[in-house]
Amino acid sequence: MLTLPVFAATQAVNAAAISPTLKTSVSVQEAIQLTLGTGSGCAVTGAGGGADYNVSFGNIDAMGINNGSCGNKFAPTTPGSTNAAYYTDYTLTPIYTSQATSTGTITAYVSANFTKANLSIVQAASAPGAISDLAAMSTNVAAQTSVATNAASGTPITRYVGVSLAPTNNSGLTGNDAATITYTLTVP
Repeated sequence: MLTLPVFAATQAVNAAAISPTLKTSVSVQEAIQLTLGTGSGCAVTGAGGGADYNVSFGNIDAMGINNGSCGNKFAPTTPGSTNAAYYTDYTLTPIYTSQATSTGTITAYVSANFTKANLSIVQAASAPGAISDLAAMSTNVAAQTSVATNAASGTPITRYVGVSLAPTNNSGLTGNDAATITYTLTVP
């Protein structure tokens, strides 16, 4: 069976002009994106190691002796009794289009915690001036830490994330470890 092209009736005789029309249709969909980026401290790198983004503080210790490979640190207030913390700034950039609103919210939680009991993820909304300015990040998907409210599309948000180290003595508390933070951008 021969298939012939379909043409509209767009021809005329004894005419100097003709105006055919073409109806163009689309189905516009909502689009959403959340990008994490490097601040002035540790480099935020692309996918690998089981996550979309990675950040590494390098060698750290519970007395705050090591400088780590990047970022900043707080030595313990009382060495051997209180925690040390290593932290860095980073950016989150929400981008969304064709949404019903012009602002969104960003939340986060530790979805896969460290295996070593002396480590935890800490965070802050602004540059911490003391270790007490860093708060534990939620480990509960149902009660996530608020990262940003009224997040405007295309506007980077600076936050701080770090690792707190308890001065615990026990076997198995040294060596490599990693935790995963899951971020959620919601544009209602």
